[in-house]
Amino acid sequence: MRSHGLCIRLARACGARGLGCAAVLAAAMGVAAAQSAGERITLNFQGIDIRQVADAVGMVTHKNFVFDPRVRAPVTMISSTPISPAALYQTFLAILQVHGFIAVPDGEVVKIVPDADERYEPGAVLPAEVSSSSDEIVTQVVQVRNVSAAQLVPVLRPLIPNQADLNAYPPANILIISDRASNVSRLMRIISRIDESNTSDIDVIPLQNASASEVARVVSSLYESQSQSEIGGTPLKLVADERSNSILLSGDANSRLRAKALIVHLDTPSTYGGSTQVIFLHYEDATKLAPKLKDQIEGMEEAAAAAKGGSSDQGSKEEAQVWPDEQNNALVVTAPPKTMGEIRSIVDRLDIRRAQVLVQAIIVDVDFDKSTELGVNWAVYSNGSTIPGATFLTPVGGASLVDLADSIINPANLPSTGLVNGTTVALGRIAKTGISFAAMLRALQSSDDSDIIATPSTVTMDHQEAKIEVAEEVPFVTGQYTNASTVTNGTVSPFQTIQNETVGTILKITPDINNNDLILKIDIESSSVIPTSELEAEGESGSTVNPTTQKRTVTTEVLIENGGILVIGGLISNEYDRNTTGVPLLSHIPLLGQLFQDRQGDIEKKDLMIFIRAQILRDGTDAGVATDAEYQFMRKEQTQVGEKELIPLVPGASSSVLPPTSKSVPQPNFVGCCDLGPLTAPPPKGSTTAAPQDAPPKGAPPKGAQPQGTPPPSAQPATAAPASAAPESPQ
Repeated sequence: MRSHGLCIRLARACGARGLGCAAVLAAAMGVAAAQSAGERITLNFQGIDIRQVADAVGMVTHKNFVFDPRVRAPVTMISSTPISPAALYQTFLAILQVHGFIAVPDGEVVKIVPDADERYEPGAVLPAEVSSSSDEIVTQVVQVRNVSAAQLVPVLRPLIPNQADLNAYPPANILIISDRASNVSRLMRIISRIDESNTSDIDVIPLQNASASEVARVVSSLYESQSQSEIGGTPLKLVADERSNSILLSGDANSRLRAKALIVHLDTPSTYGGSTQVIFLHYEDATKLAPKLKDQIEGMEEAAAAAKGGSSDQGSKEEAQVWPDEQNNALVVTAPPKTMGEIRSIVDRLDIRRAQVLVQAIIVDVDFDKSTELGVNWAVYSNGSTIPGATFLTPVGGASLVDLADSIINPANLPSTGLVNGTTVALGRIAKTGISFAAMLRALQSSDDSDIIATPSTVTMDHQEAKIEVAEEVPFVTGQYTNASTVTNGTVSPFQTIQNETVGTILKITPDINNNDLILKIDIESSSVIPTSELEAEGESGSTVNPTTQKRTVTTEVLIENGGILVIGGLISNEYDRNTTGVPLLSHIPLLGQLFQDRQGDIEKKDLMIFIRAQILRDGTDAGVATDAEYQFMRKEQTQVGEKELIPLVPGASSSVLPPTSKSVPQPNFVGCCDLGPLTAPPPKGSTTAAPQDAPPKGAPPKGAQPQGTPPPSAQPATAAPASAAPESPQ
């Protein structure tokens, strides 16, 4: 019945389209025969609607089709040989592909839709095996092992139609392909060929005559100019093993073969019959470096001999020789390739430009001394008596009433009595009869203030000790004797032994640069001679032959940031002395007791602080900035020496001034009295510089004052340009 119905439907289709019924009936009878006998069938359709063809295929394959309304096309299929029902279905799928349709299985039915909806239809998801001859729609996930899945997408994209889908998932390194089974199978075979593991071997090539590092450098530079596409295959890579003087070679087999031939050609004995090189040094001293290299070579040879279980003989030691050429500051090295490579590696690491350090010490000494004396002297004499009947005498300011009377009697002694200092008020009565009396009120006040700032500075290289000494040689008598046998005109001539001592400011510094910090070994000494007048004023004995010195010394090791200021020590003392001399009981009477007492007060304050500032000069630019700032500061100081005379005593004469430089970097002052350099970096090239200090702009702060808004020194950036003055503008 089903075969008969198929024949009737095909006949109707033929009648509707005006087709030949003989061919249609023959095809229908062939389908019916195949259904009944299970044998191959032969179908011939000419201009039949695709829906009618799908109906015939469904009768044979027992599949149910659901058509999209857009699926309409006349089909012509001519089969000259019988085919099986399974092949009939594959032929039907090929017909759909030709007409731009796809068959999508969905449960018990097969949907026939345009291929534009291919990516949205499920199809066969992750089949166990993808047929290479089927046109059914499948979605397959391909795991990529050795190459990047994302890099394969642009390579495979041209091999799939526009309606198909190809995506990569980088985290799992997989590809998702949705297309017809035949094309998916083809893509999977292509991916399998591309995704081959890198099985390139590694060759170890020992060298006998050449240095492994040098050969590796030459060959690598040769292949660096060639891109990977030009070389082909796995890129070539060379690594030198200096310990065994060998080259490790990896990459494609053909590339390794070409590189191996080149390495063997380079590893030939030298035409000069030996391995001798002249290494010119740029920063190190050849005479100091050569002995260290000799010790290093001997140590390496002894270690190599010990590793082999023997001792190095004299002949092996003579193979490597190093001697310095002082005139050219060069090393002449004769050694085997392995030893030569190690020597050159050591020299290259040691012969480098060392950073320099500008160190400035700031020694600030502020002294304040104030003393006050107030006292009363009086005496009462009876007529004709040399002994006073009552008296209160005590020196006030180094003088008393007796000194005043002696000055009146002997005016020549006035300068030595000290009455010229302070204020003295005296009154009295001296008569031949009756009672004589005399009284003196004396007041004396003195103050001594001093503010001293010393800023020694020096530049030294890293790990190199530097010393700057600004001092005087002061003679000290260490011994004396007289020789009685040496008499000249009745006078015995004494003999003295004198030793000169250094008195002044001495700075010793050894820097150690650690990244952007410095470790400083500091030794600072600041000494001076105390004047004899000051010692005598304090009640101490002074001598010009054996002077008294005061010394301030700091020896320490500190860590400081580049361009920062650090306090390294100091002393702050505050001393107050008060002395009262008076008559017991009477001096305590209110008001009246002032006639029986003498008061003295002394206040002494000392503030001493020592700061250190360090700036790393890593290159010539940093050194040039620091030098130019100091140079401009000295030029400005020279221009301020002397004033312009209305009528010059020596016409045409002027003070000497350093010549101007072509490159000057203006820098702000640190303080007004002494310039210690700026705490901020110099302005970049092309920026606006400050106006010259010789002619400050209207409304500018006075010289030495800190501008408003400028942070304190501790808040300034550490990356400062070392300079100690605000120079003039470029001339």
